[in-house]
Amino acid sequence: MPDRNTMRPLDGDPAHPAPDGMVLRILATSDLHMHLLPYDYLANRPSDRIGLARTAGLIQARRAEAQACLLVDNGDILQGGPMGDLAARRAMPFAGTHPAIAAMNALGYDAAALGNHDFNFGLPFLRRTMAKARFPVLAANLTVHRGPGFAASCIVTRHLTAPDGTRLPLRVGVIGFLPPQTEEWDQDLRPQMRSDDILDCAAARVPRLRAQGADIIVALAHSGIGAPHAAPRMEHAAHALAALTDVDVVIAGHTHEVFPAPRWQGRPGIDALRGTLAGKPAVMPGYGGSHLGVIDLRFAWGADGRPTLAGFSARAEPVPADMPAAPLVARPIATAHRATLRQLSARVGRSGSALNSHFSVVGHDCGLRLVNLAQRWHVRQRLAGTAHAHLPVLSASAPYRAGGRGGPHHFTDVPAGTLTLRHLSDLYSFPNRITAIRITGAQLRGWLERSASLFNRVPAGSRDMPLLNRDFPVYNFDVIDGIGWRIDLSAPSRYHPDGRLACDRATRIRDLTWQTRPVTDDQEFVLATNSYRLASCGLFSPLVSRNTILLDRDALTQDVLRCYIRRQRQIRVPARPNWGFVTQPGSSVLFQTAPTALARPLPDPDRLQALGLDEDGFAVMRLML
Repeated sequence: MPDRNTMRPLDGDPAHPAPDGMVLRILATSDLHMHLLPYDYLANRPSDRIGLARTAGLIQARRAEAQACLLVDNGDILQGGPMGDLAARRAMPFAGTHPAIAAMNALGYDAAALGNHDFNFGLPFLRRTMAKARFPVLAANLTVHRGPGFAASCIVTRHLTAPDGTRLPLRVGVIGFLPPQTEEWDQDLRPQMRSDDILDCAAARVPRLRAQGADIIVALAHSGIGAPHAAPRMEHAAHALAALTDVDVVIAGHTHEVFPAPRWQGRPGIDALRGTLAGKPAVMPGYGGSHLGVIDLRFAWGADGRPTLAGFSARAEPVPADMPAAPLVARPIATAHRATLRQLSARVGRSGSALNSHFSVVGHDCGLRLVNLAQRWHVRQRLAGTAHAHLPVLSASAPYRAGGRGGPHHFTDVPAGTLTLRHLSDLYSFPNRITAIRITGAQLRGWLERSASLFNRVPAGSRDMPLLNRDFPVYNFDVIDGIGWRIDLSAPSRYHPDGRLACDRATRIRDLTWQTRPVTDDQEFVLATNSYRLASCGLFSPLVSRNTILLDRDALTQDVLRCYIRRQRQIRVPARPNWGFVTQPGSSVLFQTAPTALARPLPDPDRLQALGLDEDGFAVMRLML
């Protein structure tokens, strides 16, 4: 988030003058993930970085500048925070309307697309929730087999005002798309629905929307910015979608990134300054209400009496840090907010040590190990007395809150002492279910090789190289408990960040052991993980697609973690890491972590050195290899 002193003023901005009567302004949010108020429930404090109630102030200001305006959302609304989890479990009171929908109704959204995480609590819950929306909920590439589905598109009419005062109608077609992998990530949805290829669906439906009289087409694509050319079932299809002739505007999302932004510059077909994909105006407005997408479309009126797009501007505008919460949004969800705080304060147990993800990417994360211990305990219990009970049980989990696109405050940070439900949500924030498979030593090694794609290659003798590959999300960095290994950073990665094979001969994983003995390729284990990891489109699934599934979408990991801590009462997690890097004398790397880490003891003071804060607010650490 830029410093508030460098924020663009809300009034009289010379770089972005208020639009005149021949301009349609499109305002867009995406990936709100239940961040409705400027409050961090996991840290139990107000936040100046998240919250639709803060974004609402900017929405109201930008909407007031325009004579014709459209407000849309791009999905992943209902999941991602404790309030969403409690609402899905009906563990809080609210007056018939889900807090997120109440907030969006109050703001007067014109349309919203569904995202993949909106299905996490099941199709019946999603139907009940969205039935209260006062705006169309769109999912063009979704087919529901039984019962009501969701609209594919809608047409919204706005009026432009010509210089002579004439009011001219503009029919805006809005169509929504979700990732085609949605049914695979939540496999219990497969009997109920089918999610199809975005580009195939768009090629069929967008011309129909044009034929229905739409003057322009706005695509709400809950999809990242990927390759410019079509490929089957693309997860990140926003760029290829923009290349379709009848699509005029693209709202992207899903990856929690910001576009336009300098980091996209230099990629073929992308203008990161002007804000275009394949020459079409596009935005991706960050995460949790951090940014507002603003696209201004200027029209001329043709001799045939139809509007013609004559120019545009596009930007992702950061919400100022000092923007107050808008009462319009805050009031309808005040009861849900108080209920969330009350529920999260319930005590579960105690921890003898701090549990944080500040140094997870260099092997030190007691909170992650606690999650793995709980998963191993649960799977052992479930397999007791079966034919698989004799096999060693391992567990894979990732640091879901370890910075990256979530920003410098997106880290797990649980102090030693009393553990509450708030702390458990901080340790594991997704409604995933435990799955267990039978796995070989060779497959374990492959799993770890894929996970090691997080790291850049560091040639011997390199100084202060960036440790992390920014294209590999930290939440895909699986750590497996119950074994030990080292990662050789001087070797190339075997896999690209998206899981494609990069170098089949590359080997980064060294000294893989179980109980201090080398793991052989044919040795067998049980691996506890979650169903997302085993989805056919997942990063790790090709390695184990034919393996025996011993537990299939069993208990919620959050529930297992709570039961494990209550049973133990006093938690003591081994601080010694079970993995590390191969020594490279004379080499060093840099990585970002939470600013609060600067005030904490370093887990390995002989090799770690704090260097201060960078311009994005992260603490920078040096690791001597």
